[in-house]
Amino acid sequence: MNHTLQDLMRDATRLTQAGRLSEATAAIQRALGGFAPMAAPVTTAAAAGEVLEGCVFESPAPRAGGQPASERVDGGDFRGGSFTHASLNRQYKLYVPPGRFGQALPLVVMLHGCTQDPDDFAAGTDMNTRAREQGFCVLYPAQGQDANPSRCWNWFKHSHQTCERGEAALIGALTRAVMQEQGTDPRRVYIAGLSAGGAMAGLVAVAHPELFAAVGVHSGLAPGAARTLPEAMAAMKGGAAAGHAQVPLPLPLIVFHGDQDPTVHPRNGEQLIAAATGRGGAAPRIEPGQSAQGRRHTRTLYMGTDGSVAAEHWLLHGAGHAWAGGQTTGSYTDPKGPDATREMLRFFFEHPLRPGH
Repeated sequence: MNHTLQDLMRDATRLTQAGRLSEATAAIQRALGGFAPMAAPVTTAAAAGEVLEGCVFESPAPRAGGQPASERVDGGDFRGGSFTHASLNRQYKLYVPPGRFGQALPLVVMLHGCTQDPDDFAAGTDMNTRAREQGFCVLYPAQGQDANPSRCWNWFKHSHQTCERGEAALIGALTRAVMQEQGTDPRRVYIAGLSAGGAMAGLVAVAHPELFAAVGVHSGLAPGAARTLPEAMAAMKGGAAAGHAQVPLPLPLIVFHGDQDPTVHPRNGEQLIAAATGRGGAAPRIEPGQSAQGRRHTRTLYMGTDGSVAAEHWLLHGAGHAWAGGQTTGSYTDPKGPDATREMLRFFFEHPLRPGH
């Protein structure tokens, strides 16, 4: 880990212990924004079954504004807009592939990392190209600098962690509004993210398990990994502490994590898998492999009690804190692969929403 980052984290711990919480928060934000898009340790006060109580999903329709209303991208429509829910307003971009009007398409929600935005994340993951080829819509909620100076999703604030309020509530409401506007297939709605976006994706999935069919997390942390700033920093350095209360992630899950990630320790990927596979099942199946560009990886498949694949863990050997197989036109990408975008989509479309879920 970068020595300067260690100093910032040490300062945040000292300030927290002294009760100077606003200064501690500023220190951790400097650490998040100054070095890489940090994955977010998620602070969740309730388990999946509890956070659904009292949630109201009525929300206004998305509206154009704040960004160019529509851009033609590879024959598709990449439009910008804004959305307000419970006094929070965020920009977003939505990609709709060409020639698919009237069809109930799948929807993939993509949450960017710190310092990124929807355009950067779309370019780096190449998700819009895949959407045009395979026929699905892509929603990119955007975090603004007025909400977080480094455009990180506010994982460390308890007011953004449930379906009732904050950013987790807003992302869920925006997803529902886009589903209604576009007439998407309610059985094929998925969420994924990188780093802080990956951790928020897990948090949103826990808050809205009835909405999403599967979740993908790249270089992130498990829901419930931390409840204080010192716990958050410790989790980033080495995973959540032993005995820390774990929040179940009740959806099919695919995880990518570099085993040389200097920002978020790879043990966090293992803890994500544990959160999704606590229900038992057969022994995992381990499949070593190598990308065409030479990146070695170990893919581990975890089977559910019904014999289907409940989770996949891709450990990327020698990789750091970047989207595997991404395009150099976007930030924080590793072109050496394997292709995380392709594999996430393959996993997602193998997992439509289960009946009664």
